[in-house]
Amino acid sequence: MTTINTTAITVVLPEAFDERWSRLPGIQVDARRITIDPAEYFFRFESSTWLVADWELVKSQLLEVQETTESAVEQLALDFIKADAESTSDAARVLSTAYEVYAYLFRDEHLAGLGLPQITAEHLRMLREAATLMALNKVELDGRISNVGPCWFFPAATSVVFDLSDEMGGMLDEVYHGGWFNEHRRIESIRAHAALGGRLVHGCQSVPDQTGGVVAPYGASMAAFRDDLAAFKAGWIEQVYAHRVGPGA
Repeated sequence: MTTINTTAITVVLPEAFDERWSRLPGIQVDARRITIDPAEYFFRFESSTWLVADWELVKSQLLEVQETTESAVEQLALDFIKADAESTSDAARVLSTAYEVYAYLFRDEHLAGLGLPQITAEHLRMLREAATLMALNKVELDGRISNVGPCWFFPAATSVVFDLSDEMGGMLDEVYHGGWFNEHRRIESIRAHAALGGRLVHGCQSVPDQTGGVVAPYGASMAAFRDDLAAFKAGWIEQVYAHRVGPGA
């Protein structure tokens, strides 16, 4: 593993996270305070800078904007990122921004229209927490995946932390990347993820594939991303599952 700035990352978020995140190497949770040791937490950590934009600015300027025949929502997001995003080496800022993004995207009001009665508000909390931590993952413009942590492998990480069965972990993954991937939700996601400097992309084909997702910059090579991901995922997924405490509940 190539590491650069491996100073501990500490952030205090508006919501207390589940303390079982500490089952994974390199992460400690004390209510709202999260501390991450990059050298222990990440499988690969080659970049300690991220692109972010102010969430309040995203809310006021982008979340309600409507696309037209001349300007698609992706173009609106790209223009916003060009104008208002900035590079930061403050990982706590990235996590704080990501928390706001996913508190918005995985809000309880969506449950009624989801069509999955077994998914509860508690499951949405799990999604918010895992997706927030996922924001530290990173893809470069050339498609190389520079940062990879356990939350890349969403069902594996959530099964370890929340004692989910494989079936429920897979269903939660569907909610994350597929179950509400209708056009209304996609547009909402495109707008919100501008705060994290890109768009959410998935390597997955379906739940069993478990290839994860990341917020990637517009213009990143998806072909190189796919090839890099295929080369490492199996071994790292196995390492995540090794931290399971017992059989899934």
